[in-house]
Parts: sequence; structure tokens; C-alpha cells
Amino acid sequence: MSERSAAPGSLALVEALVNTLDIESGADALDTVDGRAPFGLTPDEVPAARELRESLRATLLAHAGHPPHAPVSPLDGLLASAPLRVTVDPADGSAALAPADAGPLLSRVAVAVAQSLVDGTWTRLKACESVTCHWAYYDRSPAGRGRWCSMQLCGARAKMRRYRAK
Repeated sequence: MSERSAAPGSLALVEALVNTLDIESGADALDTVDGRAPFGLTPDEVPAARELRESLRATLLAHAGHPPHAPVSPLDGLLASAPLRVTVDPADGSAALAPADAGPLLSRVAVAVAQSLVDGTWTRLKACESVTCHWAYYDRSPAGRGRWCSMQLCGARAKMRRYRAK
């Protein structure tokens, strides 16, 4: 839905996962082989991926100051089961968090969340406040108070509804 550029670094994975569902049309990219391919998902892994996606969406709505869109599993509970490990580069001693196995989507998302916490970018990933959208976007506004994935679409619709209500 958004014309915004993708979230930075590993947050692009989280943004892409949340945006696999078009709430307005009901189209779910995880229903197709091509839609699952970027995440390395098999058909059996789709229910868990959907649960993770909706927990992420609720968290991104919270980043924007909005209540959850639906009852969801707490994100911290889902991420707690992600197998992660700390890697240390022998050349320079730098440490990083990495999935214990690069395959599982849950581990890759957990690493993305952890890295964005370190970078200070986690709370800038938000979900559009429009109830027919909730598309994930990275808020690059100076004050960090973006509300819509697209000012031209969701923002314009919201402003028009307010105008007509007057």
C-alpha cells in the first residue's frame, strides 16, 4: 500500500512479513508459493508465520499509539522460543546476535528485533492507523509521529472523513 521506502537493515524482513496481508482485500501472500518464498516457508509453517505476523502488527500498532487490532499471542512469548546464538569475530572481537539456524523465520525476526533495539530503530517501525490498512511502514519523520503508511491514500481518506463529519 505504501510508497515509502523499505525499513532499514533487518527491519525490512519484519516489514515485509507484516505486509503479506492486505487487510482491505483479504489477500494473503502466504497463501501462495511465491509469497512464501522470500521467507523460506513451507505450507506447514504458514500458521505459525501468521501468528507471528499478527503479533508483530499489534506491536507496530502500539509503536504508533494504537490498541491491538485483534487478540494476539504476546510477541515476547513467541520470540522467547527463537533459537539464537552470540557470534564473536576472532579478527576484531566484535559480537553479534545470529539465528542458531538461519532457516526458521522466528529466529530471523528475533535477530531483526534485537538488532533494531541496538540501532534505536525498533520503535520507528509502525503500522498505519487506518483500520482498513494497518500496513507496516518505517517512520522517517523528524519527530517520529507518522500516522499513515501513505499520506496520499490513508492520510487523505482520514482527513476527508474528518472533514465530512464536520
